Amino acid sequence: MTDRMFRKNLFLCVLLTCLHISVHAAPQPLPLEYFGALPTTSMVEISPSGNLIAYRTTSSDKDYVVVFDLIENKMVNAIDVSTVKPSYAYFISEDQLVFVAEETRRIRGFRGRYDISAAYLYNVESQEIRQMLSGDNIYGGQTDLGRVLAITEDKKYAYMQVWTGASEYSLVRVKLGTRLRPRILKKGTFDTIDYFVKPDGTVLARERYNNKTNRHLVEALQDGKWVAIYEVFEEIRSKGISGITPDGESLVISSFDNELNRWGYNTMSLADGTISDPIFIRENADVARLITDVNRVVYGVSYSGFKPGYEFFDDRLTRRLDAIGKALPNNALYITSHTPDWSSIIFLLEGQGSAGDFYKYSKGNFQFIASRRKNIQPEHVNPITIDAIEVRDGHIIPTLLTTPVATEAKNLPAIMLPHGGPESHDTLSFDWIAQYFANQGYAVIQPQFRGSSGFGEYHAQLGEGQWGLAMQDDLTDTLAYYVEQGIVDSAKVCIVGASYGGYAALAGATFTPELYKCVVSIAGISDVEMMLEDDRRAAGRDSEMLSYWKKNTSKGQEAEDHLERISPINHIEKIRAPILLIHGEHDLVVPYDQSEEMFEALEDADKEVKYILLDEGDHYLRNYQNRMQTLEAIDAFVKQHL
Repeated sequence: MTDRMFRKNLFLCVLLTCLHISVHAAPQPLPLEYFGALPTTSMVEISPSGNLIAYRTTSSDKDYVVVFDLIENKMVNAIDVSTVKPSYAYFISEDQLVFVAEETRRIRGFRGRYDISAAYLYNVESQEIRQMLSGDNIYGGQTDLGRVLAITEDKKYAYMQVWTGASEYSLVRVKLGTRLRPRILKKGTFDTIDYFVKPDGTVLARERYNNKTNRHLVEALQDGKWVAIYEVFEEIRSKGISGITPDGESLVISSFDNELNRWGYNTMSLADGTISDPIFIRENADVARLITDVNRVVYGVSYSGFKPGYEFFDDRLTRRLDAIGKALPNNALYITSHTPDWSSIIFLLEGQGSAGDFYKYSKGNFQFIASRRKNIQPEHVNPITIDAIEVRDGHIIPTLLTTPVATEAKNLPAIMLPHGGPESHDTLSFDWIAQYFANQGYAVIQPQFRGSSGFGEYHAQLGEGQWGLAMQDDLTDTLAYYVEQGIVDSAKVCIVGASYGGYAALAGATFTPELYKCVVSIAGISDVEMMLEDDRRAAGRDSEMLSYWKKNTSKGQEAEDHLERISPINHIEKIRAPILLIHGEHDLVVPYDQSEEMFEALEDADKEVKYILLDEGDHYLRNYQNRMQTLEAIDAFVKQHL
């Protein structure tokens, strides 16, 4: 197909199929459950031939993975995954699917709860499902049994990594579809964290990191011996070892480029550790993730920002993705799956007029697969505006503003919605909280405050040591901008956030109490000192994680009481607005003690507060009932106080 024919075909897709939008009178608000429920369709994956797709379909009482034949236009079969609850899946052959499930639960013989992952093999023909990694030679108490490093070309074996002893993190080969104990290929060390292996069983390299000595080591297997090709001592690793080049001669690594002040990807020679100049890097965007196959062979990268950009080793593929992106300037296209030869690609389309729609692209044609939220039609999707707002010190804060569809954006009540992380960022996608409140007539502000990722390392580094300080000023200044523009009614603003966003909400209540009429913190941090102490107990005084959080919260701050000063729990007396605290009972990222302690302190000070502990809830609201309970509570609380 010529480029001209491709552009014509794409134009017709955009005009007639992808973005069929009605822009007349404002539609009636939709029911809350349309937004609070988990997506009805997710995890859309395509088989190696491109003839089959698999997808997860979820409702309040059903959870299935369906396999569908696109050629015959019929369902092949479906399996109930309500007990497995996979987070993602992928085909390894026409009749084999791998499910990876994640949950928070107890482990027999160990105290407390843990975030557990496990990989399961599903045989499409026999409909049998079986956990891939198990056996009496696996050391007990492991939490990460869901990571597959490679699949053999005959699809009979998987290479995985597992503790085979108290101090041996080993590479094993698992025979698929059987209960045979895994075969140990290479015994590891206590500080081994990763292996790289070809599908033919050739072990290429292993990565090690020692929290006590801070030694980061990469070893290549040469003539049967481990040979160090990279060694450095640092509290926080500056290189991420991520994939394998198509020729199998080098590793692909993430690295920071001082000249461009951006993260990019380089190669590291397996022969001698030589690190190349950047192969994937852009002046205006960091690399968000590698695009690889199941064997971690790298095809290309996705660049960060409000919408992804793509670059591949294959220039033709890069040009094709650029053309699609330019034809859809108000939408974001996320690659969710593809055939090994890239002849068929599954895209998730989000942004203008889309609550999330899956399409199959093949031979220049787009085929609609399914909507993520079947009850939300294009005319109900609220518009998202991208702004760049200059704050008090001259820095620019990229910001998303969601406003009610077909309604003049003037003098609206507003929700300030800071993201979690804080080293994360929002995207041009269907945010269920933002879209719900816009559906109810609110403007929703999502500033990418300093400390956010996705907009350059300089922007991220500006947030170090600025919790409750300049990071909070960025929220204040973006709100002031929209008030000055006449979009937001300053007397009707509520701040809502989760995780770090929950901290920002509580910081807003204490450090800028005049701005917000109500405050909602979901799994938020109220006491930064306690957060660091919890991390020290969990990971150890010498851990890389603890070093990271100390840098993130305190870099450049000399005052001994800095953490005390930035902790909202120590400034209860300043709070004016009513506060809603929501936390999962089984949250292992931010323990619910953070909300419970804040609740007790607020009650003791006779402040207006409500606390909801989500039964069996985790940090990510993965449970249908938890998400619905959360949105219902926020909705009632905000409408009561605005």
